[in-house]
Amino acid sequence: MLIYNKNDIGGNITKKDERYVVKDNTNLNNLVLSNTKLHPGKKTSGHVHPGQEEIYFFVSGSGLMIVDDEEFKVTTDDIILIPDGKFHQVINTNAHEPLVFNCVFNGIRNH
Repeated sequence: MLIYNKNDIGGNITKKDERYVVKDNTNLNNLVLSNTKLHPGKKTSGHVHPGQEEIYFFVSGSGLMIVDDEEFKVTTDDIILIPDGKFHQVINTNAHEPLVFNCVFNGIRNH
């Protein structure tokens, strides 16, 4: 299948814990489409992956995104570009609603 929507990217659950549920669609050869549902009041661990750029598309909710030493408020329909090798972390500042975002990155998941 080649058509999806921002709320259902297809794929399989690759990570699931008290913080979030992550699904990856790996139907393409060179890109991965990922969806994260970050639970209320939770945050991702934050990470760096040299040699890999990412694009985050915020689907619903609101929170913060940290990219190196910059902090951005994020909400539905925001797009954040993550340059190669930059630390990044997402924080759901809402105590009642999940923060949902899709992410596109090249290659195999290395985080």
